[in-house]
Amino acid sequence: MAAPEEQDLTQEQTEKLLQFQDLTGIESMEQCRLALEQHNWNMEGLLGWGYYLIMLPFRFTYYTILDIFRFALRFIRPDPRSRVTDPVGDIVSFMHSFEEKYGRAHPVFYQGTYSQALNDAKRELRFLLVYLHGDDHQDSDEFCRNTLCAPEVVSLINSRMLFWACSTNKPEGYRVSQALRENTYPFLAMIMLKDRRMTVVGRLEGLIQPDDLINQLTFIMDANQTYLVSERLEREERNQTQVLRQQQDEAYLASLRADQEKERKKREERERKRRKEEEVQQQKLAEERRRQNLQEEKERKLECLPPEPSPDDPESVKIIFKLPNDTRVERRFHFSQSLTVIHDFLFSLKESPEKFQIEANFPRRVLPCVPSEEWPTPPTLQEAGLGHTEVLFVQDLTDE
Repeated sequence: MAAPEEQDLTQEQTEKLLQFQDLTGIESMEQCRLALEQHNWNMEGLLGWGYYLIMLPFRFTYYTILDIFRFALRFIRPDPRSRVTDPVGDIVSFMHSFEEKYGRAHPVFYQGTYSQALNDAKRELRFLLVYLHGDDHQDSDEFCRNTLCAPEVVSLINSRMLFWACSTNKPEGYRVSQALRENTYPFLAMIMLKDRRMTVVGRLEGLIQPDDLINQLTFIMDANQTYLVSERLEREERNQTQVLRQQQDEAYLASLRADQEKERKKREERERKRRKEEEVQQQKLAEERRRQNLQEEKERKLECLPPEPSPDDPESVKIIFKLPNDTRVERRFHFSQSLTVIHDFLFSLKESPEKFQIEANFPRRVLPCVPSEEWPTPPTLQEAGLGHTEVLFVQDLTDE
C-alpha cells in the first residue's frame, strides 16, 4: 500500500517520481517529490540541471587538461583568430551569414562588440545572453534552425534580455570563447550585473529543445532577478542621493554666489565711498593750495605795486573803484603807469574777485588791463584816456 503522502499522485507523476529517484539515487521519496513539485513536475529541466551538477567535477578535470593542452599548442602554432582587428565587422558578417542560412525570424542580434554589449547590459540592468556559434559542430545547425529561431524562444529573448552572438571562427567570437571557456556547442551564457560586476550566472551547453531552453533561461532569470532588483534599488538610491547632493551643491553655490555678490557690492560701495572721500579730500587740498597760491599771488602783487602818488601831484589820477559787492575803493595812480598796475592793485585786494575786468562808463568800454592779442602791451592811464578823477567798475568773471 502506498504511503499516505503518495495517495494523491497520478500514475504519470508516480512514474516520474520513481524515475527521478532511480536517476538521482535520493533515498527519501518525500525529498524527490518536493524537488519535482518545485519544478512543476518538469523532470527533464530538473534532470538537466542535476546532470550538469553531477558531471561538473568530471567535466572540470577533463576540460582543465584540455585547456592546458590548448595553452601549450598556442605557443607552438598561434591561432590566427587571436588577432581581433575588426570586431564589429565580425559581428555583422556573422549576422549576414546567419540570416542567409536560417532566415530573418531570429532574436534581435546586438550590433556591437562584446564589450559594448556588457556595458549596455550593465547600464540598463538587463540580462545578456551570449551565443557562441560553432560552425563545424554537428548540433549547431539543428539548434539554430529549430530552437534559437523558434517563435516562443525569440519572444522570450527579445522581451527580457539583450542577445549577443558570434561565430568562434571569427576573431571577436574566438576572443569571447577564450574568456567564457565553453566546452561544447551550441553554447549559451547568461550574464548579468551581480555584486557590482558582470557575472556569468548560467551556462547552457549542447543541443537543447525550445521548451527546455525557455524553462532553463526562465529559471536562471528568476533565480537571479533579486540581484537586479537590489542593484536597481541601490542605483535609484545612489541617483537620488546624487541628485540631492547636486541640489544641495547648487543651493550652496547659489548661496555662495549671493554672498559673494553682496560682498562684492559692499566692497564696491566701500571703494566708491573711499574714492569719494579721497576726491573730496583732494578737492579740499586743491582748493586749499589754490587759495594759498592766490593769497601768495595777491601778496606778491601788493609788494610789487609802485608807491601811490601824492594828492598834489599834477600827474596823478584819482580812481574810485566800485566792486561787485557794492564796496568802494579809492587810490591814486600816475598817468604814465600802465593799466596793468590798476589790475594788480585790484587783484591784491581781499574784496576783489579772482577773475575780473575793469569797465569805464564815459564812454562805456572795457579797459585792456591785461595783455591780449589786440593789446600785447596794455596802454598807460593817459593813453587809455582817463581823466584826473575817474569812477571805474569791477565786473566779476570768476564763474564764466
